Amino acid sequence: MPCCLINGSCTSGKIIGGILLATGIVAAIGLTRATAEPEKSAPAATAPAAEPKPETKAAKSMHDFTVKNIDGKDVNLSDYKGKVCLVVNVASKCGYTKQYDGLEALYKSKKDAGFAILGFPCNDFGNQEPGTEADIKEFCSSKFNVTFPMFSKVAVKGETTAPLYKWIVAQDASGKTPPKWNFTKFLVDQNGQVIARFDSNVAPDDAKLTSKIDELLAKNASAEAAPKK
Repeated sequence: MPCCLINGSCTSGKIIGGILLATGIVAAIGLTRATAEPEKSAPAATAPAAEPKPETKAAKSMHDFTVKNIDGKDVNLSDYKGKVCLVVNVASKCGYTKQYDGLEALYKSKKDAGFAILGFPCNDFGNQEPGTEADIKEFCSSKFNVTFPMFSKVAVKGETTAPLYKWIVAQDASGKTPPKWNFTKFLVDQNGQVIARFDSNVAPDDAKLTSKIDELLAKNASAEAAPKK
């Protein structure tokens, strides 16, 4: 058997063969690792998709709205179910501001029969309601002794129109147009439906307005008096 000198020693062919064999195994292992398909990393965890929010229910009456009163507290207008309501956009520095007297007298004369006035301060016309809700409340109570419900200041026209007024203006009986000025009045029946519109120049004691209110109140009284089935 041939002999190979390594560092002055003779190494047998068996040893050389063993070294070559071991070297081949190492090379084969390296080649296998190099050519093997790279290990795929686990997919990153993803957050579960948020459930879609249900569509906002379309309002069918004034009673479907919640608004803030003059003190900033939420009021559900369903509290006025069964009442005839007059919705008025009011202002403190308007030529029609004196209508507060007539509105308060109208409210006091008919509230026990199921009538309410809802006053919504508005600064959309001539900057005639520039104050805060606190200012408005003080003005109404000190100058006109207003006791009917008053609410927070709103817009009644344009892009920032309050949802309630958007709905009112969309009703046929509203004339399908926003208020033209302060003290526009929308008459709403006991079911929360707009029945009539009266513009600023119609005073609270005008027969056109009061007769319509009395008509609705009479219907209410008749409905309440009817025997239940």
